[in-house]
Amino acid sequence: MNIDKVLNAKGLACPMPIVKTKKAIDGLQSGQILQVLTTDKGAKSDLTAWATSTGHEILDTQEENGVLTFYIRKGEK
Repeated sequence: MNIDKVLNAKGLACPMPIVKTKKAIDGLQSGQILQVLTTDKGAKSDLTAWATSTGHEILDTQEENGVLTFYIRKGEK
């Protein structure tokens, strides 16, 4: 997978991971991939719901040592 940008949101509590993700993805072109690293457990449902409602696609989610990693492809909007 070709990552176009990495966002380190570790240590941030809701809603900051989503706020930072939105800002980061706004700087990408449609089809580019953003990798988001977060330690906020609520981000799993929050980021998934946010991506769905904004037209972006979660390609994969991984969890290792308390860090959630999301791979989000920017949608057409």
